[in-house]
Amino acid sequence: MIVGSVLIIISGGSYVTAQSVVAKYTDAVTDDSIFEARPAAAARPREKQGDEGDTIKGPLNLLLVGIDPRDDKSPPLSDSIILAHVPADMSTVYLFSIPRDLYVDIPAFDKAGYRGGTGKINGSMSLGSHLGDGKFSAPQGFQLLTRTVSAYTGIKEFDAGAIVNFGGFKKIVEAMDGVTMTIDQEVKSEHLKPDGTPRDRLSRCADNTCDHPYIGVQKVYPMGTYHLEAWEALDYVRQRYGLPNGDYDRQRHQQQFVKALAKQAMSRDVVTDPAKLLKVMEAAGGSLTFSGGGYSVLDWAFALKGLNVDDTITVKLPGVGKFSGSRYLGEELDPSTKEFFQSVREDKVAGFLLDHPEYVNLES
Repeated sequence: MIVGSVLIIISGGSYVTAQSVVAKYTDAVTDDSIFEARPAAAARPREKQGDEGDTIKGPLNLLLVGIDPRDDKSPPLSDSIILAHVPADMSTVYLFSIPRDLYVDIPAFDKAGYRGGTGKINGSMSLGSHLGDGKFSAPQGFQLLTRTVSAYTGIKEFDAGAIVNFGGFKKIVEAMDGVTMTIDQEVKSEHLKPDGTPRDRLSRCADNTCDHPYIGVQKVYPMGTYHLEAWEALDYVRQRYGLPNGDYDRQRHQQQFVKALAKQAMSRDVVTDPAKLLKVMEAAGGSLTFSGGGYSVLDWAFALKGLNVDDTITVKLPGVGKFSGSRYLGEELDPSTKEFFQSVREDKVAGFLLDHPEYVNLES
């Protein structure tokens, strides 16, 4: 949507110039290798519609992943997994999260030498990322994550996907001068002091083996609507410790953040400021990896231009801890989620949510 806005604004001068400017940034984020290549016979044909180049038709399913690599020599972990479903009428978006600790079957993946097994779903990206010789590839890891999510949800393929590096994501928010969002419960930062500097650590935890090594004063996010600086936004959406529902509360906060950021990206303060838009796109080029399933970012921008961000519906999937005796294995979702995933596959999410209103996140 940002790309589409840039094109519309700049095209007041020259459409060709606008395309070349936008291409500079869209090429930087596009990497179709994050999805495994499908045989040509399996590719789904799409009819062209309209006169403005739209080639993408709903229903659509997108897989959005946030990674937090510690360094270049560490395999990526998918700490945030969000699925977006756009119904056939392209009228809205349903966002729902897969718990990072969901205990699942992880398929074999020959590229990385992985033979298959069970474990937490956020580890599947790490397992699939191994290239050998101590090297790792986030796009290759995304392929195994996609297989794992598909096997669990029954969604056979995704129309588009994206990987966002949490460190780079901070630059995107900085380029937008922060983000305004509603905080629906008090959250205390596990990691930062009120001024944004790291909290002190216990001396016995210097080797990073402690689960909760931090001590001292904490940054607190009280309930209410605030304009968050980039470091505050990143810190807020990472928190799960101390929350009543742990990672399930964090999932809701991440969904709310995605909606707030999208709304701000389409606000008058951003879309009427070409310099700011280009700054946002430049920041995205260093933190975002996108595949449109064979379609460009511009194709997607035009196809989704009619969506109203305010109508985005965030969905919560109920789950509980899974144990083997006293040993925690991960999370397992309520059996009713199987019916929800079926509604996604059949593009009947609206009907499911009418029958199960408890699945809808109520936002202030």
